[in-house]
Amino acid sequence: MRLVQLVTAQVAAVMAVAGLAAPATAETLPGGSFPSRHIEVRRGHADVRVPVVVSKTGEAVIDLNAAAPGTDWAVAGAESAVVSISVDDHYATDLVVSGEQPLHRQLALGHLSAGPHMLRMHFSDEGSPTAATSAVVDSLQVTTYAPDSPEYLVLRYAPVVYGRNLADLGSPYQNATTDTPLIAWHEVAPAATPGHQILTYSMVWSNEDGGTNTPALMARWGRTTDIEWIYSVEVDEHGNRVAGSDTYQAPSHQTLHFSGKYEGNHALLETCTSNNNMCDVVDDPMRFFLSTLQTLPADQPREYLMDTNPWTYEIMAKEMLREHKVEAPSASTPFTPEMSNQRNYLYAVVKKTTQPANTGSSWVGVSLSVRLVSGQTIYLSNHVDPTWSISRDLPAATTVELPAGTKAEDVAEVSAHRVVVGTDTGATVHVTGINRGFFLGQDYRPQQSFLTWSGDVVLDANNTSAVIWRR
Repeated sequence: MRLVQLVTAQVAAVMAVAGLAAPATAETLPGGSFPSRHIEVRRGHADVRVPVVVSKTGEAVIDLNAAAPGTDWAVAGAESAVVSISVDDHYATDLVVSGEQPLHRQLALGHLSAGPHMLRMHFSDEGSPTAATSAVVDSLQVTTYAPDSPEYLVLRYAPVVYGRNLADLGSPYQNATTDTPLIAWHEVAPAATPGHQILTYSMVWSNEDGGTNTPALMARWGRTTDIEWIYSVEVDEHGNRVAGSDTYQAPSHQTLHFSGKYEGNHALLETCTSNNNMCDVVDDPMRFFLSTLQTLPADQPREYLMDTNPWTYEIMAKEMLREHKVEAPSASTPFTPEMSNQRNYLYAVVKKTTQPANTGSSWVGVSLSVRLVSGQTIYLSNHVDPTWSISRDLPAATTVELPAGTKAEDVAEVSAHRVVVGTDTGATVHVTGINRGFFLGQDYRPQQSFLTWSGDVVLDANNTSAVIWRR
């Protein structure tokens, strides 16, 4: 790994050719990196250019903090500002910036050769909502990963995802206001051929305008973001793509072989359905090249990546508010199937094993319930709808809707319930853990987890419920 260095002499030469003044706020950090500070990209103004010098050839990643004064993802017409980032006049990625508080973002730039390069930041007048006037980028730093680094392989094959332009869901720039890509990551698994590996890439969107309805997303998946794997490729022992091995998640959740175009080694895909499935033909004006350096640890749910990027919960909740998917507050909201304000939910992850495993239209799932210290009322994660229970045996996120204002100290006990969908298969469920449990704060970000438990509670046809955590 080599940090891109804004090396004084080389950068001065580049800037002289480009007619740019040296940034007065450059600050040296350990390792010789010079992050650029307070870059303002404004509507109707000239593009901002930032010179960088790459010390070694490799795959490049850009880290930055970004804010957009006057924008708010919860406010229609003021959702975001869109900044298009190019390298040496090659369009690399869009950055959707929302809110006055800076958010840390990490994007990919693709393959860069050693030597000087020019980043260019363009305010997208067409893509940005009307209220957006500027974006402020701070602590911008570029890192290259050389072929001899372990990070190089996962960055080398990371896909580029073009935006969605379904006519009935908005303009060609609709990902500036809805279902916007937030973060991406990779997973590595052994292939059938010894020495080969499977690289799989996944992405989190702020929501899905199609697919599972909102209340069911909260009950079955523990969030209203959309999380999907998007692309997978097999590489040999030398790190080269096995020809014809790459696949993508196509409409209707099909797995199809990729037959589209590449940019270098990067497959070009496009979000082409309302529930964020992919096509391998691209024609959208927006483009998202998110860093895939993050990975999913073993025995963690996919929502772990949201937990480690807590700002994603804030964007998630604000989209629900703006799209009027939150029911009006009342004393009865915890008992209705509609979704209330997302600060009213306990966010939990449950571990379980079903024997025999669930297959087919009849299955045995699990729901969680909460009793508060104030009484005997039971609040169920599935809202008494069996199909909103958890069927999968991977660590699974879910939520339990509770009265507004409920705090961690108000929770008296948590129980697990065996739920039958269709015909009872006779399956036994071993509930073995609660990984975490938290509420969202006033800023819609996760508060500290207060709920963990491990053990082995057996649920079967004779014993359908059990308390698994008690204060």
